[in-house]
Amino acid sequence: MASWQAIFSSIIFIGVIVLIMTERLHLTIAAFLGALLLVFANIMTLAEAVSYIARSYSTLALFFGVMVLVRAFEPTKVFEYLATQIVILAKGQGKRLLLAIVAITTPICAVLPNATTVMLLAPLIPPIAEDVGVNFVPLLILMVFVANSAGLLTLVGDPATFIVGDAVNISFMSYLERLSIGGVIAVGTIVFMLPYLFPKIWRKKLDSLEQLPHPQINHPRVLILGIVLIAFVLLFFAIGEMLPIPISPAAVALLGAALALLLSHHSKIETVNHILSDVDWSTLIFFMCIFVIIGGLEKTGVVSSVSAVLAYILGRNIALGALSLLFLVGILSSVVPNIPLVVAMVPLLKEYVVNVGLATPEILQPGFQGELPPEVLPLFYAMMFGATLGGNGTLVGASSNIVAAGIAELHGRRISFKTFLRYGIPVMIAQLIAAALFISIRFFIFR
Repeated sequence: MASWQAIFSSIIFIGVIVLIMTERLHLTIAAFLGALLLVFANIMTLAEAVSYIARSYSTLALFFGVMVLVRAFEPTKVFEYLATQIVILAKGQGKRLLLAIVAITTPICAVLPNATTVMLLAPLIPPIAEDVGVNFVPLLILMVFVANSAGLLTLVGDPATFIVGDAVNISFMSYLERLSIGGVIAVGTIVFMLPYLFPKIWRKKLDSLEQLPHPQINHPRVLILGIVLIAFVLLFFAIGEMLPIPISPAAVALLGAALALLLSHHSKIETVNHILSDVDWSTLIFFMCIFVIIGGLEKTGVVSSVSAVLAYILGRNIALGALSLLFLVGILSSVVPNIPLVVAMVPLLKEYVVNVGLATPEILQPGFQGELPPEVLPLFYAMMFGATLGGNGTLVGASSNIVAAGIAELHGRRISFKTFLRYGIPVMIAQLIAAALFISIRFFIFR
């Protein structure tokens, strides 16, 4: 591929990130224009652009399905009711409310992808904030931090962990044994920082809980059926791929969405058109366009060139390589959504370990099911931690961040890039340092 095309693709990528960071354009418009420029500059055909989107069809299908599922049951007022109950359980104290968000989000993210968890739980946040009398944006940002961090607890908690785990063929139980403590440390770091990140909310206390609204559940029979439906969706998220006929989480989410639409239509609590019109199409289009832009970097050889640079700089020093990757990928993941970043980094890292003679070329074959040499695994683990925790740095760093921003806009507030950055950078730096200590101790000092 001609060098001008690689340069053009890099300029488009950097330009889109700069436009998003400076908020000169809405992030969806910036990514949309960037993807189209690659097509009109003949970097790729429209069919190739669609094929890059198709590679990540499961992510897009999962997001769409959960969006429809959550929206379909809004008329029951269940989110407002649960929000009030959470505030009552927290006794109107801000610090208990912050800790409750951590406690609720963490175990769910251990079994569900983080963006899915944010879609399910985020509708609770605006009414909770209204009951307590605080801005809901910081609470939503906290939920995102916890969701991204708790995604490290299990193999299925974050798309990045699953992609890397699949690449190195690590089992669910092996992941728990080797890496889950890293997720505990990441969440613990956030808990430690709560009083410093959200001082006003931490000190907030309601004088009387009698002032709280007391929303009533609408359409209780429909809600009961909805709870059963959501329970089955969550169950099959966890076990679907282990069945004799595997069912992917994306397929489960789409089936759940279809049944939710059927239930809403049959019970007449909401029209199909209203439900679909409220889907966060902006977020979905943003991800599609980012996948195309990353595809442009892959096609023009930018990704493979970075692999050669890594081999030259790091050589065969695994400890240096792992820690360097942790911070490098962490920084990159703060400006590049971590799903496409990890998708691009896995083949890059495999090429690197082959180029420096730490693994055989066999690992580059599509569908490779063998084991990688144990000595190179810390490189992949460090990349996974960097991609996941670096996603807490900026608004565009992780899929759950974008999802939260979309939900905030639907509730009348906008999470600006600067607002997220103010909270995100301290959390990202603290978590990357904690992860570096964990990786050093776990894999190089007491291996």
